[in-house]
Amino acid sequence: ALVDDHLRKLHLGYGYSCHVCLLRPYSRGEVFLKSPNPMDSPGINPRFLSDDRDLTTLIKGAKITQKILEAPPINHYNKKEIFGVTSGINDSQWEQHIRSRADTIYHPVGTCKMGNDELAVVDNKLKIKGLKNIRVADASIMPKITSGNTNAPTIMIAEKCSSLIIEEYS
Repeated sequence: ALVDDHLRKLHLGYGYSCHVCLLRPYSRGEVFLKSPNPMDSPGINPRFLSDDRDLTTLIKGAKITQKILEAPPINHYNKKEIFGVTSGINDSQWEQHIRSRADTIYHPVGTCKMGNDELAVVDNKLKIKGLKNIRVADASIMPKITSGNTNAPTIMIAEKCSSLIIEEYS
């Protein structure tokens, strides 16, 4: 399928899509309060590519992907590149292309880190430090992202939380 903008943009015809994914980015975003009003939505700044190591890795991955797509037997299916990427582009052009198209794959973690250090928000029982009886049981407690989809680990966190609650009140 010709996948573009998470299927929000449709392209007629047949084709294929390839994506380069940075599983362990160095760049760190932030979630913050925009006002003291609890009804206001939080501010979110993903700070994509704020660490140059991420861009270097993505350019390298994009070049490898380009070579794969130009190699037989795939290359004879290659009809049209919808974003203008060709094998002759330089690193500066790769950077411009990546910066214009980079986005999330919907697996943010770490905004409510679990641990014992000063940056940790929740303890090992998933309780928010400094508050009573409030727990967090989602991917935000993961100090670092997993090397795969966050769905199963998040389910495990929720199961552990339910066990902790049952244990505490039984």
